[in-house]
Amino acid sequence: MQLTDLKELFEAVQMHAVLADGKTFPDCKPRFSLELIQEKYNREKHLHGFNLKKFVTENFELPTAANNTVNNTHNHNIKEHIETLWNVLKREPIDENSSLIKLPYAYIVPGGRFREGYYWDTYFTMLGLQVSQQVALIENMVNNFAYLIDTIGYVPNGNRTYYIGRSQPPFFPLMVQLLAEEKGKHTLIKYLPQLEKEYAFWQKGLQFINDTTNASHHVAMVDQSIALNRYWDENDTPRPESFKEDIELAHNSNNKQLLYRNIRAAAESGWDFSTRWFKEEGTFSSIHTTDIIPVDLNCLLVCAEEILAETYFLLGERSTAQLMNDKALKRKVAIQQYCWNKELGFYFDYDFVSRKQKKIFSLAAISTLFFKIATHEQAVKIASILQEDFLCEGGLLTTLNNSGQQWDAPNGWAPLQYMAIKGLRNYGLDELAADVAERWIDLNIAVYERTGKLMEKYNVEDIHLEAGGGEYPGQDGFGWTNGVLLKLMSMYRK
Repeated sequence: MQLTDLKELFEAVQMHAVLADGKTFPDCKPRFSLELIQEKYNREKHLHGFNLKKFVTENFELPTAANNTVNNTHNHNIKEHIETLWNVLKREPIDENSSLIKLPYAYIVPGGRFREGYYWDTYFTMLGLQVSQQVALIENMVNNFAYLIDTIGYVPNGNRTYYIGRSQPPFFPLMVQLLAEEKGKHTLIKYLPQLEKEYAFWQKGLQFINDTTNASHHVAMVDQSIALNRYWDENDTPRPESFKEDIELAHNSNNKQLLYRNIRAAAESGWDFSTRWFKEEGTFSSIHTTDIIPVDLNCLLVCAEEILAETYFLLGERSTAQLMNDKALKRKVAIQQYCWNKELGFYFDYDFVSRKQKKIFSLAAISTLFFKIATHEQAVKIASILQEDFLCEGGLLTTLNNSGQQWDAPNGWAPLQYMAIKGLRNYGLDELAADVAERWIDLNIAVYERTGKLMEKYNVEDIHLEAGGGEYPGQDGFGWTNGVLLKLMSMYRK
């Protein structure tokens, strides 16, 4: 039995915003059995003077912020502060009576309201752990994800039961590759079973596609012979951690279940939320994530296919390796065909339902540089647009749309800055890469010196203002910011 099974109580707490953050109640630890709490609630809810918040605090232990013990002091320089934060943000395996999924090994959480491990955050956190020479912790986190793949079939959004049903951008192959840099190529072979299982998870829909169904689960046919991937969630209900927001957004919807699934699919993308996923730029309720072939997701899957091919070659399984390389090549050709726009000189997501590109300029395009899918000529065109339109005082904008959503302008995010910098360097575009890196490093340091904090996201347009947008206040800690900053400082400020 889970907290969401206390349907009436759960909805009352979330809809009346009894706790300030909608994620707090799903993260609570019951002080008694849920059956007993249900009985108490049924007995007391109609009594005169019943106080819902008091009932919650008496029957549940509320979680604390993940980084509540951070001593934000200006006595440390930013590198020392991050080294201190690793221990503060580290969580040991615990078996608690809550929505937390117990992991077998220690791991890093992002910080603030994010009290559990998150999938794609972890790769960028690992970049900093590698600089800090914390190889054992990196290996622990890879082993945790291998455990989740073995037990659940994939890596959930985060290690909470309410995240089961969706994953996040599949960075596990890159995590294994990063660990292999430290421990040798045999590492790829060690994790081959999990690499195969996760790849199968993303390809699951293929067997359900037929003449009348051109999309299923994470797979969509863009024509009769080309299958590409999309984001998806197995559930079509409001997210427990954002219950009130989802209910209110769906209030006037004619198809609430479809809306909920599209919200959840966007949450799987990690870009929650952005105009990338909207039919109408300023209208959240027009979200149609499951209609979209995201360019970055499919670049990630090219990487997965290539790493699988490399691993099969290591094992001497040449025919299997060639088959996987062929899949990667076929996907690259499809990305070029459906996502590249020659006239605009940029990559875009593809709406396979409307059979047209989305034409939302976003940093998702830099995945083609990060994974070396673009030609050199295409990379130069992308770099020109990045420099002309995306580059601001503090780094690169996420999109060119200032919509109020957190994955749009004026915000910048550590993982996208790193992927852009690395992608530009892949094509010898070092001057722009260095410019982006220096601006981002300076912004991170300036905010730290002003506030003593490293933030989840940053305002790159006006470096004197805090980043905004989204369903919750800005969070500090912060796993992937720490990781990317250490990595970039090791590259540019030795």
